Amino acid sequence: MEVIDVADRSSGSTVKPWIRWQDWAGVVLGAYLILATMWTSTNGSAMSAMIVLGALLLIASVWSLAVPGSMTSEYSHMLLGVLLFISPWVLGYSMFTGASWTSWIVGVLAVIAGAAALPEANAANRGVVSQH
Repeated sequence: MEVIDVADRSSGSTVKPWIRWQDWAGVVLGAYLILATMWTSTNGSAMSAMIVLGALLLIASVWSLAVPGSMTSEYSHMLLGVLLFISPWVLGYSMFTGASWTSWIVGVLAVIAGAAALPEANAANRGVVSQH
């Protein structure tokens, strides 16, 4: 009688951490958003939003890199992207063109990167590698 170990998975059925390009894009976007406050004309609201949301995006991206099966981290990328996109109007810094455009572009790219990583994160969450 042969015993089959269903918990034993081959090396091809797990997703390796620290390799997904979408999450590295989030790291770069978060770092860029924080650093952009040095060369972009801002006020207190714009600077605070860019630094805080940039840091949160960076942290969420590192979380995604470390735990590739985390769906929550990918949704947090998208949520932070939406918050970045609306922040110039909500926080009243839309008159600062550079800060606004930076927030809008990084916000849209964060949503795209988060959405692009969802299928892989979902597959990793289920323990199945997606095919490319």
